[in-house]
This record gives sequence, C-alpha cells and structure tokens, in this order.
Amino acid sequence: MRRLLEKWIIGATRKLNLRSKILVLYGLILLLPTLALGIGAIYLVIHSFTQSYMSAADEAVSQSAKMAEFSKRSYDLLAVRTATDGELIARLGREYTDMPEIVDTVNYVDRTFLITSKYLPGIADFRIYHTNETLVQDGQLLWRPEDRMLSGMDERTWYREGVESDAPLVWSNATNNPKMNVITRKIIGPSGDVLGLVYILLNYDAVFGELLDHPFKGSGSLYIVDAANRILATSDEAHIGNRIKLRSDASAGDSSAESGGSARVLDLSRNRELQIVKPLESGWKVVALIHMKYMDRQNLTILLLIVGITALFLLLSVSLMMTIVKNIVWRIRKLGARMSDVAQGEFEVTVRSQGRDELGDLENVFNSMSVRLGRLVEDITRAGLMEKEQAFRSLQAQINPHFIYNSLGLLRWRAIYAKDDEQIRIIDALTTFYRLTLNNQISVIRVREELEHVKAYLDICQFRYPGRVRIEWEVEEAALDCYTIKTVLQPIVENCYQHGAIARRPDARIVIAAAAEDGRLRMTVYDNGLGMAETTMRELEAGAYASSSSKAKNGANGFGIANIRKRLALYFGGDASLTFRGEQCVWTQVELNMPSLASPPSIRREMSND
Repeated sequence: MRRLLEKWIIGATRKLNLRSKILVLYGLILLLPTLALGIGAIYLVIHSFTQSYMSAADEAVSQSAKMAEFSKRSYDLLAVRTATDGELIARLGREYTDMPEIVDTVNYVDRTFLITSKYLPGIADFRIYHTNETLVQDGQLLWRPEDRMLSGMDERTWYREGVESDAPLVWSNATNNPKMNVITRKIIGPSGDVLGLVYILLNYDAVFGELLDHPFKGSGSLYIVDAANRILATSDEAHIGNRIKLRSDASAGDSSAESGGSARVLDLSRNRELQIVKPLESGWKVVALIHMKYMDRQNLTILLLIVGITALFLLLSVSLMMTIVKNIVWRIRKLGARMSDVAQGEFEVTVRSQGRDELGDLENVFNSMSVRLGRLVEDITRAGLMEKEQAFRSLQAQINPHFIYNSLGLLRWRAIYAKDDEQIRIIDALTTFYRLTLNNQISVIRVREELEHVKAYLDICQFRYPGRVRIEWEVEEAALDCYTIKTVLQPIVENCYQHGAIARRPDARIVIAAAAEDGRLRMTVYDNGLGMAETTMRELEAGAYASSSSKAKNGANGFGIANIRKRLALYFGGDASLTFRGEQCVWTQVELNMPSLASPPSIRREMSND
C-alpha cells in the first residue's frame, strides 16, 4: 500500500518543480486540516472567553471590594484608636493652670500619636483639634480651630460640621483637591460631649491609586461610593465628589436634593454597559462599569490571533527548507568574511561553530589556523621589538664606559693630590654626566634623574664659560617622579651653547622648566641666544632635516632632534610632541609634551614596524 501511494504521488507530481511539489504537499497535508481545525477552535475559544471574562470580571470586582474594605478599616481603626484613647480624652477635658502640665500633655500627644500616624502609608497630615482654652496648640499634632483654611475649607466651619454630624466618623474629599481624602472622627468625653476632632488627610493615590489604576485594562470604570452614594474614589477622577445613580437604586435620584444640590448626579441607571455592584460591610459600595465593546474587541482579537497564528505556522513551514539553505550560505559567507579579516592582518578572529556537520569541521580548522597565525605574527613582532631596542642601545654604546670611568678616576685622584678643587668639581660633573649617558641598560628614567644629568652638563659648561650664563630652574615637585625617555633635555641644552651662541650674548639666560598637570608632562628649555628662523623651526617640527644635516643642527654628541623625535614616537606614538617657538636673534623655546606616567613606559607595538 505504501509503495502504491508513493508511486501515485511521484507520478502526479512528476511535471512539477521542487517548489511547486512542496507547496502542493503542504496544502494537502497541512493547510486544509489546519483551516478546519482553526475554524472549530475559534468558535470554542470565543465562547469560552466570554464565559471566563464574565466570571473573571465578577471575581475582580469582589477582590477590589475586599481591598477597599481592608483599606477603609485600616484607616478607620487608626482614627478610632486615636479618638478613644482614654488618656487623650482625660487630658483634653482637663483644665490646666500651669505650664509644666501643658508641656507634659503636649509631650504625651507627640510621643503617643506622632509615630502612630506613620503606621499606614498615604497619610499626608494628622491632627488632633480641641477647644480647650487652657491647652495650647503646638502646631504639630495639637490644634485649635481658628480662621485658617483646612483642605479648602475654613477650620471653624469644618469643626462645627464635624461636631454636628450624626456619624462619629466621616469620610469626605478635600474641597480644594478631590485627590485628597479627609477622615473626621469625634473625640467624645465621658459625659457625651464632644472634646475635639481627629483630622486625617490621606493621599488618594497611596490609598486607592493602585486599586483604581487602569481597571479592566482600560475598558471599564471602577467607583467607590459611600452610604449616601457619593463617589469617594474612582478610576475616572473627574467624577470624584459627585453622586451616583444605579439601576437597582430607585432613591438615588433624590440624593442631590438631600445634599442641597451641591453635587452632580452621575446617572448609570440607563447605561447599557455591564454593571457589577459589590456592597461593603461598612455601607460603602464598589461599582464596576465594564464596556461590552471590550469583549467584542477581544473576540475579534482572538479571531485575528488564531488566523494569524495559523497563517504564521503555514508560512514558517513553507519557508523551512529555504531557511536551511540560506543558513548554509550564510555560514559560508561568514567564514569568507573572517578570512578577509585575516588577510588584512586581524588574526584574533574566530568563527563560532554552528554544528557538527562538514561546515562545522571547516570552521574549527579555520579557528585553529587563525590562532597559529596570530602566534607567529606575535613572535615576529617581539623579535622586531628586541631588534629595535638593541639598535638604540648600540647607538649609545659608542664609547667604552669602563675606559672613561677609569680615566676620570685617575684624573680625580691626581686633582686631589694636587689639591685642585675646581678640577675635582669638573671631574665629578663629568662622572655624573657620563654615568647616565653611557648606561646602555636603561632607556627610561625619572625626570629627577634627567634633570641631574642636565645639571651635570651645565656645571661643565659653567666651568668653561664662568659667569657668562645664568641658569634658572622652574621645576614642580609633582613632575620629578614622572617617567621620561633618557637624554632628551641635554641635547637641547647643548644646542643653546653650540648653535644659540648663548655664551656670547649679554645677560645670557637659560630657563629649564618641568611641570605635570592634567595627566601630561611638559618640559621646556628657553634661552635668549641667537634664536632660529621661522622656516627652520617648522622644518624641525616636521622632521624635514635629513640625516646629513641633523648632526650639524642638533648637537655634536649624536643625540639630535631627529633622535629625540624617533624615541618619543617609539614609546608614546602620537601622544608625545616636540615643538619649537622663538624669534630669530631674540629667543628660542623648545617644549617636550608627553603623558605623565608613574610607571616606566614600554615600546609601542604599533611603532615596531616603522
């Protein structure tokens, strides 16, 4: 049977291409059965949703009613406990004759009720009003009714209405702000007379905001009304303070007359929307008004959802094969892109293996190859760095340091023997100078050591040109411990003598400065020698002086401007600069600017191939 079916299917679809075959098979096997099942599912789901929605709405209103009752009882209990406190009643009914007793009462009220008033959230104000003329008002909890405004109402009027009210506890809305609720509770003495009122101002959002926020997903309204059908809280804030008329409440139409017509009546008796009323034990009601259009929209949404899901699955199933093919092509293209990255010198790239198929094996081989290439390039780079470092060290090793040290030691011994102090100082300066110059083991030193090297050179020059040049130092303490490249200042100072002819100038002066601020180290050498032409300074800054002229322009000891520039680039790249300023025949200033580092810098990898 199976073979006959396969033979028939192959024969029927022989003339169709692959895409048409897939669509026909999907239509017969998946499309028609899915549509039939979808129509039946739509009917069952819509019917079930309507029944569930009605039950859920009723349960939601019941839960809202319980929450409203709980909130009301919590704040009622606070007001009742305060108003029935025996000690408070006794103290409000007492006649006071001296100040210590008054202070004691004030302290008792603050100590007892100040913390109590903070037990529940949303209490914006808590006061105890009294009319005892012998007891003061402290402006915190104890108050006397005066000509002040209280929640948009005169204090005396509020107090009189509260005393004259038949109910011992009254909830109302603040006159000046409907979003604030007011609780008024009488404080009754042992003889039945009213000694005062408890005033509690509640933040509407804190008490009822969460309960009434967006009920029924915005497709309905929720009202909390008191025994007189006055709206105390609602999701539609514009109706707060109005009275409400329900279908089951025939007498609600006269409620406005009972209140003197001060509140507008919201008539819901003829409203065709779904009404659910849940009475509370305290006499309040929770009224829900649900728009029937919401269920119609939900039914349409369910219809569209089922149809959309069905169509989506059909489209997904049709495109499944195409997706698999495209996935293979995408993996091949991704592998090609990573190969291009390797060709451009990016060896730290890998391809995430997508599976254990043949393409996955190829991706793993590529990852292994890129890692090996990266290690090989790293080894070549490290070798280049070592070669450059050795080249710079060999550049400095032009004189045998041991021979010079031994010669200077012999000269110093002979100077001591001859008691020639001036020669001793010259030899000591030369020793200090060559100790750093001929040390091939270090390339980076602190600014403090670099300045000592320059000072040794200047001491030698001062012996050569006694009294002709005044040396000034402007060095900040913060710059001394920063790191710099060895022998960058001395060639510049040497140019002041050799090319600036500073020793032949009247009132000759050299100023050496070093400062560290904002993460930068700045060292400058100023002299009032012959200066340089503008074109010469620009060529020096641009590195235009060739090796044939750099020695003549930049010093006799081989460490010229070009050498300084190369070493700055080797350690700092573009973060360091060498600039020239001045005026020909007047003055010259050379500035070195580099990062301020507390640890020795190392040769930059990106500069190793220059």
